[in-house]
Amino acid sequence: MSLTVGGHRELLAGKRPLPAHVTVYIFVIVPFLAVLAAIPFAWGRGLTWLDLALATGWYLVTILGTTAGYHRYFTHGSYKAKRPLRIGLAVAGSLAVQGPILHWVADHRRHHAFADKEGDPHSPWLYGTTPAALARGFWHAHLGWILDRDLSNQRRFCPDLLADRDMRVIHRLFGPLTLITLLGPATMGGLITGTWHGALTAFFWAGLVRVALLHHVTWSVNSVCHMIGDRPFTARDKSANFWPLAVLSMGESWHNLHHADPTQARHGVRPGQIDVTARVIWLFERVGWAYDVHWPTPERLARITRAA
Repeated sequence: MSLTVGGHRELLAGKRPLPAHVTVYIFVIVPFLAVLAAIPFAWGRGLTWLDLALATGWYLVTILGTTAGYHRYFTHGSYKAKRPLRIGLAVAGSLAVQGPILHWVADHRRHHAFADKEGDPHSPWLYGTTPAALARGFWHAHLGWILDRDLSNQRRFCPDLLADRDMRVIHRLFGPLTLITLLGPATMGGLITGTWHGALTAFFWAGLVRVALLHHVTWSVNSVCHMIGDRPFTARDKSANFWPLAVLSMGESWHNLHHADPTQARHGVRPGQIDVTARVIWLFERVGWAYDVHWPTPERLARITRAA
C-alpha cells in the first residue's frame, strides 16, 4: 500500500522484507534486555574499567557517525566532505545499528517534509492531544514507528544517495557492519585481557548495552524533543530544545533550532548549549576534510528567533 499526500509522488515504497523485519525486532528487544540486566550485572562486579572505556569509545564513534554523518551531513548537507570522510561517516553511522543509510536518510528527510503532520513517520502528535493520545503518540514516535514495515520512498527522498555508488555499497553492507559493531568490542576485550570473560563482558557492555543506550538517546530526540522543552526559534512544528539530552545526544537535542533552520551545522547556538557534533565538524573543517560548512550567523539566527 502506498501513501500519497497532496497528489505528490508516493511517500512509501513497499514493505520491509520479513527476514529484515525480524532482525529489527531482535535489535530492539535484545539490547533492551541487556539494559535490564545491566544494573544487577554491574553490582556483581561485571563491569570493568576496560568495559567502560570500550563502551565509551564505541558509543562516541557510532553516535557521531549518526549525528555528524547520517544526520547533519547526509540528510541535510550542512557541510561538504571529501570522499574518505564521506565513506567513514557512512560506515560509522551504519555501526549505530539504526538502519541502512538509504532507509535512514529517506525517513529523516520525510520527517522534515511533514514534521508533526500527516506523512511524518514518527510524530508524537498524530493521534491527538488528550493524555491517552499523547501516550500513544510518545510510544509511536519513540519506538512504535520502527516496528512498522513500511519503507519511505528513496527515489523521492534521497535520489542523490541512490546515485552514489559508495553509498549503495555501504547500504548493502549493513548486515556485516552490524556484526562488526557487536563482535568488534568483544574481540578487543578478549585480546586486551587475554580471556573469554573479557570478551563476554565487552560484548555485553560495549556491544549490547552501548547499542541500546545509543538507540534510546536517538529515539528520544524523535519523541521527547517534539513534546517537551523550550522553543526560542520559529519552526513549522512542535520541535523543542531539551537540555538534559544535550551531552548524550552530542548536541542533537537542541532540536528547535534544527527544525527552524535544518541545514545549520551547529544546533546549540546559545551560551552554554553544548554541541559536541558541531565541534567535531569544526575539527573536520580545520584539518581540511570538510568544507563549505553552514555555520550560524547573527543575521541567520535573527530571522528565525521568536519575538520576545
